[in-house]
Amino acid sequence: MGPLNGVRVVEFAGIGPGPMAAMLLADLGADVIRLDRPATADAVRAGAPRPHMASGRPILGVDLKTEEGVATARRLVTAADVLLEGFRPGAMERLGLGPDDCLGLNPRLVYARMTGWGQEGPLAHRAGHDMNYISLNGTLHSIGRRGEAPVPPVNLLGDFGGGTMFVVTGILSALVERQSSGRGQVVDAAMVDGSAFLASMIYEDRQRGSWTDERGTNYLDTGAPWYDVYECADGGYVSVGCIEPQFYAAFLRGIGLAGAELPDQWDRDRWPELRERFAEVLRTRTRDEWADLLGDTEACVQPILSMPEAADHPHVKARGSVIRKGDHLYPGPAPRFSRTPGAATRDPDYPEPSLEDALKAWGVEVE
Repeated sequence: MGPLNGVRVVEFAGIGPGPMAAMLLADLGADVIRLDRPATADAVRAGAPRPHMASGRPILGVDLKTEEGVATARRLVTAADVLLEGFRPGAMERLGLGPDDCLGLNPRLVYARMTGWGQEGPLAHRAGHDMNYISLNGTLHSIGRRGEAPVPPVNLLGDFGGGTMFVVTGILSALVERQSSGRGQVVDAAMVDGSAFLASMIYEDRQRGSWTDERGTNYLDTGAPWYDVYECADGGYVSVGCIEPQFYAAFLRGIGLAGAELPDQWDRDRWPELRERFAEVLRTRTRDEWADLLGDTEACVQPILSMPEAADHPHVKARGSVIRKGDHLYPGPAPRFSRTPGAATRDPDYPEPSLEDALKAWGVEVE
């Protein structure tokens, strides 16, 4: 049933980090009801594909522009432990569903707000996406190769790292605090805040003088030749991450350069020379040959796999990190628990909760 069994969450449908957070809470056993547009709910009920990351919870069609829809939402809020919304600041207030309204109905409610810019500040009401948020807090500037443009890290850093993981952390923290106070509170999670926090180590290294603002010149941003990706003989790639001296020594042994005349590992001026030596050697074998040769060593080298390949890797398969079921590929539940394991709501065989049963369990009637 998961460690969050018994926690009731009402999710106001959105995109990106909000649905991911609701899916994670559902994986962990929370009882989530998603409020979405009536047309979307009707389409899903008729068999249409669910919206992205909307697995594991029933979808209730609610028109929040009507008094009836708002009244339904209020009834759910009264019965919920958590409210999760991702609208621009002020939108829920205009609907009569803002924090003051909802905490007035349910003082124990954890009211979680997931936005890009936060609830206040000069850009609070401005549109944006993942890449915009990590642009403004210095994070994106640090990602990329020397002399080249910054490289957006898909939407993993802003949306899901700085967004989902911080709003879930806020929700769980507020639920723990409620046990002693008996009161709910508002969680203001902003992607611009969370992704800046994720860069804490880089900010600290910069303060200490061990990190420069020039991309691709540092030890974790492809500047160091022993922390980078390399092309192999077949066009595949391996990742090399041998930072510590013992792992670096194992890497040199593994690729046949132990005892060779090489620059010192930390001689930044000669990193280009060292990189060329590594690249030359790693181009002599295929990706999988290097994986077989170095897989049982401490060289910190791994093949870079596609998503379909990842599902078949022995370690990933053993952990259930990525699962293949028929033509479905999906990540397994995380983290893991010894007594109350969660479930992957993305599993095509996962029994989608009944909306009628959920509403009955919550004691909410929908006219």
